[in-house]
Amino acid sequence: MSGKNVVLFGPPGAGKGTQAAKLRDLLAVPHISTGDMFRENIKNDTELGRTAKGYSSKGELVPDEVTIAMVKERLSRADVKGGFLLDGFPRSVPQAEALDKILAELGIKLDHVVNIAVADQEVKDRLAKRASIEGRADDADPAVIENRISTYKNQSEPCLTYYRPQNIVRDADGVGTIDEVFGRIQAFFG
Repeated sequence: MSGKNVVLFGPPGAGKGTQAAKLRDLLAVPHISTGDMFRENIKNDTELGRTAKGYSSKGELVPDEVTIAMVKERLSRADVKGGFLLDGFPRSVPQAEALDKILAELGIKLDHVVNIAVADQEVKDRLAKRASIEGRADDADPAVIENRISTYKNQSEPCLTYYRPQNIVRDADGVGTIDEVFGRIQAFFG
């Protein structure tokens, strides 16, 4: 299995969480989700959780210094020595640069950026469906959804341009069944 240090990328509602669980099992590495970390802190009403909620409830990104510190601490743990699957970070070019610095300090090389590509209307449809099924407030408001898509395009999508010169971006069509999309992702690791 080639390269087990992976960033999972794609717009909100692309299916990153669903695909991450399957990819984590395939690669046998820990799944590190900043979204899960934030939701856990929000649920537990920690200081980080209250800060994160203030931003995410408006569809905005949590400030870099908070997220970067959290990711650095997590990537420093022993369980990532055999690889990792990072989901939800980086979400901006400064975060991508910070990740490069963190990985260099830890002596780790990023092997793949797996991009799950999904069109805007599909994202809107998926988020509306997810809001009704999971009751996620951040997916229920059309204005928040529009802001999340705009934030993704303006702040997060440029990360792909940042990584493309390193020849580590792997683009997967995110439309289809869960297994069809996973088959496309799995092919990158064959």
